[in-house]
Amino acid sequence: MQTRPIRFFHHAQGAVVEVSDAAPTRTVLNWLREDALCSGTKEGCNEGDCGACTVIVAELAERATSVGTPSAEATVVGGLSLRTVNACIQFLPTLDGKALLTVEDLKRIGGGELHPAQQALVECHGSQCGFCTPGIAMTLASTYERHCAAGTRPSRQQLADDLSGNLCRCTGYRPILDAGQRMFDLPAARLDTRPIVAALRALEPAGGLAYEGTNPAVRTETGPRRDRFWAPRSLDEFAALRERHPAARVLAGCTDIGLWVNKQFRDLGDILYIGNVDALRRIERRGGTLRIGAAASLEDAWSTLTAAVPALQDMWLRFASLPVRNAGTLGGSIANGSPIGDSAPVLMALGTDVVLRRGATSRTLRLEDFYLDYMKNALQPGEFIEALDVALPAPAVAVRAYKLSKRFDCDISAVAAGLAIELDGGRVRAARFAFGGMAATSRR
Repeated sequence: MQTRPIRFFHHAQGAVVEVSDAAPTRTVLNWLREDALCSGTKEGCNEGDCGACTVIVAELAERATSVGTPSAEATVVGGLSLRTVNACIQFLPTLDGKALLTVEDLKRIGGGELHPAQQALVECHGSQCGFCTPGIAMTLASTYERHCAAGTRPSRQQLADDLSGNLCRCTGYRPILDAGQRMFDLPAARLDTRPIVAALRALEPAGGLAYEGTNPAVRTETGPRRDRFWAPRSLDEFAALRERHPAARVLAGCTDIGLWVNKQFRDLGDILYIGNVDALRRIERRGGTLRIGAAASLEDAWSTLTAAVPALQDMWLRFASLPVRNAGTLGGSIANGSPIGDSAPVLMALGTDVVLRRGATSRTLRLEDFYLDYMKNALQPGEFIEALDVALPAPAVAVRAYKLSKRFDCDISAVAAGLAIELDGGRVRAARFAFGGMAATSRR
């Protein structure tokens, strides 16, 4: 791949934007506020918890749906797939080939008037200090598009699930939920997707991204260091780059690594982005096994798992927030190996193999054998997680998943449990119990 600028469609400017010298770890939020001078998007926690920085990222629907199993919560409208994400923990190069919508766009969508989500928040007194309101308005705008496209209306519980990543400390959620229902009674104002689709189709031939930007935080004898960011489209190209650059940091959804930069000020060096590899975003049924590509989003992965194992519904909805699940990946969650991660105990209980790849060679490990110690795993230099092979339970297997946390929504687990029992005529024939939060790693 030839080095080139980052290119994405910025709806507020109505044009494709090229960024040629930003640090690869510059966040979308900082670019919006400091470079694009779009200050409607706010910085609250700067770690993806409060939702004040919620934006919508759009990509061509055929790319989003052809390479994965789209979640029931995905907003697909007019040729686009729309997903809410936290701008504070998304690195700018991950926008390449996509479109960015922010709160500044809502008035344009409303034809110069307030968007129905905004007007409903006014009428229902859904804002006091207003700091969280732009993020809430973006979440509601995404919900609005999804349900208008489907010809449905959300229940209050569905609205609460969508808003699980938006924290409001003054107004309380009752008037915000009122606004979520009220906006459907107002004159319709829909996003015109045609110019966005046209712009993204024009960007498609550029393919993968090889980018180099200045890192002002690290100086060398010749000045600020230049860091590289690769975002290939093909699996073979990704595998070759990973083998060639084993020291490069593999980046998936940025929902954890983003905090390394924002909160710990860690130096990541060169970055290899897995999120654009089409083959790694696929989710497919293979007999009694569900293969989940390493780059499939948490939302797509959990919704597909829940469709096959309905007992996982509660764990899915309580796993982080919707914007975090939209950005994060199941493969990234497993590779990260946090002992309080909610995915590993459930996947261990189901019986999951981790498919590892280095160059053209693949090998398979049981998930419980993948973790060696606290935040240490069995990956070799140049190796990466290619997929997760999840054994779907037979009718005789009862599966349960439980999570204990201080808050019901969007909170880390004190204890997470995945339990599977195979019954034979009333007798327990086999059992797989796994727990997170009780040791240095998730353990069976």
